[in-house]
Amino acid sequence: MRINTPLKPIPLNPQEKIYCHIDAIFGHGVCDSLVGSDLHFEYSKRTGRIKSFSIENRLIATLRADGGLALTIHGAKLFLTKKQFRDNCIIPTYEAVPFVSEGRSLFCKHVDWCGLNVKVGSEVTVIDMNDNVLAVGTALIGHNLIKKYHSGVAVKVREGIKRRMNKQ
Repeated sequence: MRINTPLKPIPLNPQEKIYCHIDAIFGHGVCDSLVGSDLHFEYSKRTGRIKSFSIENRLIATLRADGGLALTIHGAKLFLTKKQFRDNCIIPTYEAVPFVSEGRSLFCKHVDWCGLNVKVGSEVTVIDMNDNVLAVGTALIGHNLIKKYHSGVAVKVREGIKRRMNKQ
């Protein structure tokens, strides 16, 4: 005879959850850039789930409804210290740098280099040739097709560095 008992939720350390989440999305070892940092979590009042996390009152990322992470400029700079994260980056042509920095979308014809982890709908960091973060956004085309298309938007930029400086 089997008795139905309600399942208890597995107690999960929020820091370990975020570390696993980052490694799954951006590549193994990227979460090491957060080790030793004092992470602060913001929880949803309605569901109790993690909404976002920050270090020293600087937002790193927000958890999206689809399970992804929406990075901020500060979060992208922090993750870029790890070599594995570069596979999630795109380098635009020299002519497109000022526009992307202002928060405008990056078109396929202006992509100079694209990382292998860039897929449709994935979180992308736009960097220059010197690995300086220019913008963060969402890829609309995967790495295998960006060079084939000569028109259309490759990255829908959410936040550029110049736009962020104007807000502060």
